[in-house]
Amino acid sequence: MNELQKELVEQINKFNAEKIEPFLEEDDREETFRMEIYRGLGELGLAGIPLPEDVGGADLGYEDLCIVLEEISKSSAPYAVTLSVSTMVQSIINEFATDWQRKTFLPALTSGEEIAAFCLSESSSGSDAGSLKTTAKKVDDGYILNGNKMWITSAGVASTYLVMARTGGEGTSGVSAFIVKDGTDGLKFGKKERKMGWRTSPTREVYFENCKIPHNHLLGNEGEGFKLAMKALNAGRITIGACALGLARRALKEAVTYALGREQFNQALFEFQGLQFMLADMAAEIESSALLVEKASKMHDAGGCGKLLASTCKLKCTDMAMKVTTDAVQVLGGVGYTSEYPVERLMRDAKVFQIVEGTNQIQKVVIARELKKQFQS
Repeated sequence: MNELQKELVEQINKFNAEKIEPFLEEDDREETFRMEIYRGLGELGLAGIPLPEDVGGADLGYEDLCIVLEEISKSSAPYAVTLSVSTMVQSIINEFATDWQRKTFLPALTSGEEIAAFCLSESSSGSDAGSLKTTAKKVDDGYILNGNKMWITSAGVASTYLVMARTGGEGTSGVSAFIVKDGTDGLKFGKKERKMGWRTSPTREVYFENCKIPHNHLLGNEGEGFKLAMKALNAGRITIGACALGLARRALKEAVTYALGREQFNQALFEFQGLQFMLADMAAEIESSALLVEKASKMHDAGGCGKLLASTCKLKCTDMAMKVTTDAVQVLGGVGYTSEYPVERLMRDAKVFQIVEGTNQIQKVVIARELKKQFQS
């Protein structure tokens, strides 16, 4: 890491210890999201890392963003993911927006005062996102949205929603992207989902009931929404990999620390070779995943990370996190299954990484398609 990255890690470690860790267990139990924690990340300059300075960003790269997300996730995967998704939306707005849209919508997001949410999935179109049914009917003075979105991270606490809706015929070419602000008439939210993990991150259904937005809230051109969404997800798969990596590093630390301090049969658990092999495998998987995150983020900064590498990064890192956290619970044994130690929470938080930003089964489909393109004569 360079000196700036080392400084970022030091700042985040201090922030985690003072602002996040004291509330972790209570907030997980009570399913509480603290906006002041997110705004605190913004005050550190972390809410708009890859965004340009003219809209309040730090003008850094995705490599820096991944380092930040990894560190935050060591304490809280939910807050790391909140930052990851909001940054993903910001990056897409910055790339495709008009100058008015950039200056209007981005500064409040890059400062951390507000959060952005990504609205693609629906009850009947999850992995098959191109079949979405939410519509945006063009009228004289704007668009009228009708439909609903499912499993939306930060719904209800976010202020800016990037919404994919159908303006044309069937298929991906009929999908357009819109910026919808909280408080718009016709924008409503369902109940907060009760989830296995990520309990401090609110997830809700989002409804659009004759939700009218102005023409200048269309992002890009009509029919470009699906292309825009896929580009967002390609970058998002790298940052999700970074979040999973940080969580796994915390799980390994907890497992090794416990094994060194716990005695059985007159010796530390760590001295049993079977357990050493388990911990060694955990460490090896973490370090190989870290190299994928580093390579993918550097390639993104250099001009673009291809689908094959981005999907491989997401697949490997999130499967690794699930395995490492499961093994961490096993190392701690009975106490690992209780909330006395954080590994059970880490294991619960790890699971959904295999589902969001495209399930890991979809990642394998993407990887296979890219291999076909690469080797087919």
